[in-house]
Amino acid sequence: MTKDVDVDDGPPAVPVQRLGFAPGQIVVEYGFDDDVDEELRRAVEAVVGSPLEDEDYDGIVDVVLLWWRDGDGDLADELVDTVTTLDDGGFVALLTPGAGRDDRVEAHDVQEACATCSLTASGGVALGGWLGQRLVGRR
Repeated sequence: MTKDVDVDDGPPAVPVQRLGFAPGQIVVEYGFDDDVDEELRRAVEAVVGSPLEDEDYDGIVDVVLLWWRDGDGDLADELVDTVTTLDDGGFVALLTPGAGRDDRVEAHDVQEACATCSLTASGGVALGGWLGQRLVGRR
């Protein structure tokens, strides 16, 4: 099921471009739950110009949008599974709960998972109640 996205509403209120989202990208979303930031999701859709694909999408994508919380399982395993869908030059936009939440993911856990998967994490970008990081393959 797809929905129309109005990209003429002006700039998104959430600065998702800082993570690398750009027009025309295909974005698949993993880890969707009741606590995700709907404004952030709409901002991504506005920037890329199309709806987010769900976990059932089986094509190659430009970006994996991964919502991840402490207690969701093994982040390295999830990253291994999700990066297989990435096109050359693609990236993972990892969103973890911000400060003050009980399900916050520790920075060293992200670093360990990235090391296991040969990914490099950018500095964090505060996006509402979430911390966004761009994960890319090491060169």
